[in-house]
Amino acid sequence: MKIYSRNKFVLLAIMIIHFVTPKMVNAQWTGPKDKPRERKELKYGPITPKNRKDNDMNAFRNYGLGQFIHWGVYAIPGNEWQGVSARKGAPASEWIRSWEGPTTPKNWLNIYDNLYKQFNPKDFAPSKWAKQAKDMGAKYMIFTTKHHDGFALWPTKYSTYNISKSPYKKDIVKEVVEAYTAEGIDVFLYFSVLEWNNPNYIDKAIETSEEKKKFKMFLEYTRNQLLELLENYPQIKGFWFDGTWDDSWINSYEFTYNLEKELREKHPGLIIGSRFRNDEFGERHFDSNGDLLGDYEQGWERKLPAKYEWLNGNDWDAVMTIPPNGWGYMKDWSGIYTKTTNDLLDMLMRSVSMDGNLVLNFGPDGNGNMHPEEDKIAKQIGEWMKVNNEAVYGVRHVELPEPKLGYYTQKDSILYLTVFNRPVNNIARISIPNKLTKVPVEAVILGQNQLLKISHSDIGIDLDENNYFDIQIPTEFQSSNPFVIKMKLGKSNYKSQKLMDAKM
Repeated sequence: MKIYSRNKFVLLAIMIIHFVTPKMVNAQWTGPKDKPRERKELKYGPITPKNRKDNDMNAFRNYGLGQFIHWGVYAIPGNEWQGVSARKGAPASEWIRSWEGPTTPKNWLNIYDNLYKQFNPKDFAPSKWAKQAKDMGAKYMIFTTKHHDGFALWPTKYSTYNISKSPYKKDIVKEVVEAYTAEGIDVFLYFSVLEWNNPNYIDKAIETSEEKKKFKMFLEYTRNQLLELLENYPQIKGFWFDGTWDDSWINSYEFTYNLEKELREKHPGLIIGSRFRNDEFGERHFDSNGDLLGDYEQGWERKLPAKYEWLNGNDWDAVMTIPPNGWGYMKDWSGIYTKTTNDLLDMLMRSVSMDGNLVLNFGPDGNGNMHPEEDKIAKQIGEWMKVNNEAVYGVRHVELPEPKLGYYTQKDSILYLTVFNRPVNNIARISIPNKLTKVPVEAVILGQNQLLKISHSDIGIDLDENNYFDIQIPTEFQSSNPFVIKMKLGKSNYKSQKLMDAKM
């Protein structure tokens, strides 16, 4: 995940850009994307059509909930070193190798680059991780094959800086892919292009012939590793790319275009997000015509779109941390706001109500254990999902007035309302536009057997375009968690009783 310079002037400039214009900032953005006024002729635009209709992409649209796992040698420091944490000058967990400034430990790069000699996760049990994810309700997962430090969790033939040189030795990527696949969870592989300790990696625009030679070697190395991952783990469904923002990669648009084509040819149905590459004008995520580069929108990181219309019909997911910007393992969660289970359920239902998926991040420690708070949240989400998952999986956005009580989702003739804000009068009022012929005719609370009373309400607002149906929530039904009202839609049987209008 990309972070910003600690230089206060750079931060100020980023904040100005971020709040003044709804443009993309690095790998993340807020607000609707600007649409170009006229189309350009492009040679390196999208390779796949918008909203692919094949089985793999249909499965992606139906996932609802996913899991992200950030794991590597950065789990050993755990977001701090010798008592200095990210809140006292160190970078975020998985960025800790990039530590600079007065708080940096002496000889830090050498210390970090030798941490792999200690990486021997004695408690790592991939089947346990996969079982926890399944119990939580995750339908897909994203796993870090290597982060920006370049340490590969598989025994790659193209680098000696990999898991086979650690005390653990075994192929972690293989173990994870097989364990999750066995539980029926689709696997996507995270892959950072950027590598800090690779002598051939260059972050700026290539200028000299020597730089060109070095970076050409790096590009071929990257291609080899990606093809190797596809060959080693043919079960995977896609790649989640990171570290693709530097000028050297941006200027390699012909290479990345051809590489994407090659990856897709080798693995039909492969799903690739919008972070992988750019067009010949340097436009990332969306090309110069505003068209998505990849199969789904990959810029919603630790934030969600405020409006469904911002998505412009694109497939998308949002990756979300529990602590603020806490991707890799953090030893100490004290003193910071960590998202509650209900916070995350709210984000989940907001995402699926806008045809997206929410991917919840976990950062295991150096021994392969999840943080205790992650275990707790996974259990609580799983308990909720066991009762309410039909409002999450395979549902679609609903063209109804936005409810004040929570979020709508729909599957065929079934309408779901996930209630986060219980009305004080225990009446859930459903607004149905007059033009619609189907209205709620039957309702229950998921997990309860009692049919709920439905009545039509004539509010009497001038020029009102909606009909209102009141669903009575039983007073005796109590819940400290959000709950789902499941409604069957059918032909309305109410009759409006129009009274004489008063003279004015």
